[in-house]
Amino acid sequence: MGYQLELRHFHYFLAVADELHYRKAAEKLCISQPGLSRQIKQMEEILATPLFVRNKKKVTLTPAGEYLKAEVEFIVNHLEVTKKQLKLISDGDYGEIRIGFLGSAMQTVVPDLLIKLRDSFPQIKTTLEELSNTAQVNAILKDTLDIGFVRLARVPDSLGIETVMQDTFSLVLPKEHPINSDNFKKMNQFADEEFILFSQDYSALYFDTVMSICEDAGFTPSVSHKSVHAQTIFKLVENKLGIAIVPTSLQYGFDMGVKFIELKKIKQRAELSVIWKKDNRNPTLKHCLNLVFRESLK
Repeated sequence: MGYQLELRHFHYFLAVADELHYRKAAEKLCISQPGLSRQIKQMEEILATPLFVRNKKKVTLTPAGEYLKAEVEFIVNHLEVTKKQLKLISDGDYGEIRIGFLGSAMQTVVPDLLIKLRDSFPQIKTTLEELSNTAQVNAILKDTLDIGFVRLARVPDSLGIETVMQDTFSLVLPKEHPINSDNFKKMNQFADEEFILFSQDYSALYFDTVMSICEDAGFTPSVSHKSVHAQTIFKLVENKLGIAIVPTSLQYGFDMGVKFIELKKIKQRAELSVIWKKDNRNPTLKHCLNLVFRESLK
């Protein structure tokens, strides 16, 4: 008797691929372990390729299994998204747009977009998730986000990217620091200071840009701490554990014992870009991008 792949096969496969343990996967699915093993074996026979390597000590994915796991995650997630969009549309809404962002985008860009979406398309629902650059790219590729706001120079070819905001950089100093806007002249005044930077994991582009600001001034900064959160960086500066360089827009929304000196004369700029998957078929994405681009052209 010939068998055909069914949606249940994908769910069973994902459970084993996630757990890499048949008993745990069977418990998760509320089925028997022998039954699960039969379903996976049947799936492998239909596909004519092994998906798992099994021995007494562990279960691992084959290269084909690794590939299938990424594809099935996308398929299953897309089905869930489609079901949710259908429910929203049937209730009279346009659907949902899922937005990822860096903390700095929440200063102006994301709030402005949410207001414009509310005013222009009140039937579009929105969800927000603060994520790193890399996490946003992965989520968009897997179809768990529709749009992201990142600080990246490059993204995979399947994604679109456009700069939506250029910002200056500012020094962040303890309030009691002897240098202020009046006596600041050049960056090399800080050559002997300890620097606190956003981690390269947060944004390699930002990290490299800040390093280039210092190198253009004739020194390589001594980096004492790294963080992925602006508030943490400002707190470290407040406690005189170093100084920082951040996008100027980040100074708003915090009430801490630090001061800012805008670096207006340097060539470097902090660029914020919007990214999206080119073949994303979410009907709300076009409306969202149009509003983003309209605002960025002002």
